[in-house]
Formats: sequence, structure tokens, C-alpha cells
Amino acid sequence: MLTLYEYSMSGNCYKVRLILTQLNIPFIRRKIDILKGESRTTEFLLKNPNGRIPVLEIEPGKFLFESNAIMFYVSESTDFFPTDKFERAQVMQWLFFEQYSHEPFIATSRFWYITGKAEEYQEALQQKQAPGYAALGVMEQHLENHAFFAGDRYSIADIGLFAYTHVAGEGGFDLTGFPAIQTWIERVKNQPRYTSIAD
Repeated sequence: MLTLYEYSMSGNCYKVRLILTQLNIPFIRRKIDILKGESRTTEFLLKNPNGRIPVLEIEPGKFLFESNAIMFYVSESTDFFPTDKFERAQVMQWLFFEQYSHEPFIATSRFWYITGKAEEYQEALQQKQAPGYAALGVMEQHLENHAFFAGDRYSIADIGLFAYTHVAGEGGFDLTGFPAIQTWIERVKNQPRYTSIAD
């Protein structure tokens, strides 16, 4: 059985939990408390030398890290990853966008708020507002004319962007001005076998 090494509040870990749950793939959850440095231990670094979560143990001693790579691995040959060449590239396009234009601003801000470090990082939080809202603007523009992000059907591109977008408010981002995003969030929540980030 697959084993997921994770920190439950992490949106990156949530991506993996959500896709595994929606694919009805059984897995074991192993908590790694990143606030206590558990992802930096010698034992954990043998699983991921980069010292980050999530890590998926596919079989004893065989590990895969980086949330979007894990989603790609488990979703290939399923309805969550298209067969059309262009649509596959679209999925990857949005996953790269998530990691470079979205996650560094929205996810990082949320992490500082939920771990009680917002006061310490006030200046950095302010600097992340403009690029974070810019990323949301790109998403809003796309979703005004599309139900989902790739091929107009639910895929790991949606899961990748949903993970931190639907909790953006916890990082100081107001989604009031993004009606298409709000509608899409509800659309994702209505997918079969949806599970909450809090589960």
C-alpha cells in the first residue's frame, strides 16, 4: 500500500490526498511535523534529500516527492490526466503556473498566518499581495470562459490550483472580486469523492 508522508495543513500534501481519494486508491498517512523539524532528520532525508513534504512511498524504499510530480504519477492513464497531447500540455502548463506564479505568494502567506508568524513577516506579506492577486487574475480570466483548466474537464490541473486557492482567505487574499474562481471552487467541491483539506 502507498504511504504518504505529510503535514496535514499543507496544501501541497492536500493535493496528493485529494487525488488519491478521488481515484479511490488506498494509502497510509504518516504525519511529518515540519514545525518540529521532522522533515530535516537524517531518516527523512533518505526519503527526500530536499527535506520537504509530501513524499509518497510507492513501495518499500521507492520514494517520489514534489506534489505535482506525485499527482502526475498516480493520475496517468486515468480521467484526471487527458490523453490528448495538447490537453496534457495544458495540464502541465497550469501546474507550472501554480508552482511559479501562484504558490510562492498565496501558499507562503497562508503558512505565515496559520503558524502565527504573520506579525514577523508583515513586510514580506505586503510584497506578496500584488503578485498573488495577479495570479488570481489570470485564473479568473481563464475561468470566465472555461469550467476547468485543461480540456474543459476536471483534472490534476484543477486539483493543483484548488489546493491553495480555496483557502486563500487564510493567507490574507480576498476572493470577493473573483466570482468565476468562487464558482469553480464550488464546482471542484462537487466532484465525486471530494474530501476537505481539514479531513
